[in-house]
Amino acid sequence: MSNTKNTSESQNSQQSSRKSQNSSRSSRNSTEGDSKQTGDTPAKERRPSPMEVLRQARDQFAELTGLTVESVSSFGQTEAGWTLEVEVLELERVPDTMSLLASYQVEIDSQGQLAGYRRVRRYERGRADVRGSGGR
Repeated sequence: MSNTKNTSESQNSQQSSRKSQNSSRSSRNSTEGDSKQTGDTPAKERRPSPMEVLRQARDQFAELTGLTVESVSSFGQTEAGWTLEVEVLELERVPDTMSLLASYQVEIDSQGQLAGYRRVRRYERGRADVRGSGGR
C-alpha cells in the first residue's frame, strides 16, 4: 500500500513540475515573440516602404496644398529620406489640353513625413518639353 501511495504522490509531483515548466516556457516564448514581432526596433526607427512613402507623400501634399496629384514622375531615396516629383492639375481649362499642370519637388523625411516642397515647373497639358532645354 505504501508503494502505491508513493507512486501516486510521485506522479502528482511530476505533473506539477511539468505544469510549472510549461507555464514558464510559454511566458518566455510569449516575451520572445513580442520582441521578434517588433524586431527589437522601436516603431519610430522603422523605415516605411517605398509604396507607403508614395501614398503618404501624395496624401500629405494634397491635404497641405489642396491640389490633386495626377502622377509621380520621379522618385528616389536620399540620406535624409526620399525625394519625388509630382505632377498636379493647377488650373482646369476647356479644352483639357489647355489646362495648367505643375511639377513639384517633394521632400519626405526618413519617417515618411512631408518635409518640404517647391514648384519646379508649370506647363499646359498639351505641351511637350522642348529638347535640350530641360522643360524649364
